[in-house]
Amino acid sequence: MFTGLVEALGEVQMLQRWDNACRLTINCQQLADGLAIGASVAINGCCLTVVSRAGQLVDFEAGSETLSRTNLGNLGVGDPVNLERALALGDRMGGHYVSGHVDGLGSLLRREDDHPWAKLWFSVPTTLTQQMASKGSVTVDGVSLTLVDVDDDAFSVALIPHTLQVTTLGIRHPGSQVNVETDILAKYVTRFLETQDRWQSDKQQPI
Repeated sequence: MFTGLVEALGEVQMLQRWDNACRLTINCQQLADGLAIGASVAINGCCLTVVSRAGQLVDFEAGSETLSRTNLGNLGVGDPVNLERALALGDRMGGHYVSGHVDGLGSLLRREDDHPWAKLWFSVPTTLTQQMASKGSVTVDGVSLTLVDVDDDAFSVALIPHTLQVTTLGIRHPGSQVNVETDILAKYVTRFLETQDRWQSDKQQPI
């Protein structure tokens, strides 16, 4: 479990690809000392497991499912990534509950810059916007954000200067793919409503 508060920017140092899987070597900078083998780290909002470590260089592995449903498959050597260690018992909850299980990919439609602030619009499948509401929470590339506008197939967020400076969202340009995770509470509400609809439909069927 994570909070969506990015702790540091890492950098991809090496990529090893085989079949439909990938091994990522990331320079985790000041976070590396607190990472043990088996620890969970959100990389651009996607929860991965530490498989080995040599100083500041930390290795992770991603399978075909992860590569197809997230933007990790688009990474190249030198690319920055958002990093957050798993939430520890007793930590302050500054963002919102983030599982690290990416729901889908979004695409940056446009930036409305009002220096030093910015408003970003992302396109996403309607299945995701159904789990969004204005003033609710969403995670974009591992960053906990408040929704401003929610349309049928798009949403917007307003970014403060700090977020633009310390996360990858500051360098995203139109067309960039981002990892999107909707609020976990919204998932349960959606599931409940779907179940209720089916129950009502079954109840009305003639015997």
